[in-house]
Amino acid sequence: MEKQKLPNANAVLILGILSILGCCCYGILGVILGAVALVLAKKDMELYRAQPELYSNYSNLNTGRILAIVGLSISAIYLIIAIAMIAIYGMDGLQEIQMDAMRQYGVQ
Repeated sequence: MEKQKLPNANAVLILGILSILGCCCYGILGVILGAVALVLAKKDMELYRAQPELYSNYSNLNTGRILAIVGLSISAIYLIIAIAMIAIYGMDGLQEIQMDAMRQYGVQ
C-alpha cells in the first residue's frame, strides 16, 4: 500500500515560517499564524500517532511545528514589549523617541 501524505503538513510548515516573519508586525500576525499552525499540527499528529505506517511526511509536520513554536514565542515576546512600551510612553512618546532616533542617525 502506498503511503499518504499528512493533509496539513505543508500548511503547518508554511505557517511556521510565516509566524517567524510575522513577528515584524508588532507580533500580532506571528501569534495568529503560530497558533493556527499549532492547531493544525496537533490534528495531523493525532492522525500520525493512530496509524504511523500510513503517512510519509511526518518530518515536514514536525519541522513546521517547531518553527511555529519558535515564531509564536518570539512574536509573543515582541507583542508584550510593544504593549509595555505603549503603556509606559504612550503613542506620542513613542513617536517622539522615533523622531529623535531618526534625527540622530540623519534620516529625514
